[in-house]
Amino acid sequence: MIDNVIKESFSAEDTFNIGREIAELAEPGEVYCLYGDLGTGKTVFSQGFGAGLGVTEPISSPTFTILKEYDEGRIPFYHFDVYRIGSEDEMEEIGYFDLVDGGGVCLIEWAELIRDILPKDCYKVTIKKDTEKGFDYRTIEIDRM
Repeated sequence: MIDNVIKESFSAEDTFNIGREIAELAEPGEVYCLYGDLGTGKTVFSQGFGAGLGVTEPISSPTFTILKEYDEGRIPFYHFDVYRIGSEDEMEEIGYFDLVDGGGVCLIEWAELIRDILPKDCYKVTIKKDTEKGFDYRTIEIDRM
């Protein structure tokens, strides 16, 4: 169980590795909600997360498709990017409720846009820049919602 962890990242490689470390601890049925402004490294974190689950195919943000599914790892991986979601009803149309209640692991980018339908028991992963500490510096905080 991950609870109230703060990691520092000094590079994209660090962010990738932190995502991988978190995914290596992930259990079936868990939901990770990813928060952060544009350009903070959510996609890099997601790529590391997929690698930590054993996904070998390229991972990109599913901005236009909303959902990408990866079945090759140790646990099915459901990667959502809800940035362009028009309404929470669209989430039902793509099978969101079945997936978050299923046996895979969900990672949801821009989760704040669907906060009313997030599971009560999920992880909040917040990535923040601090340019005073360096252009590539990030803090990554993982906690229960």
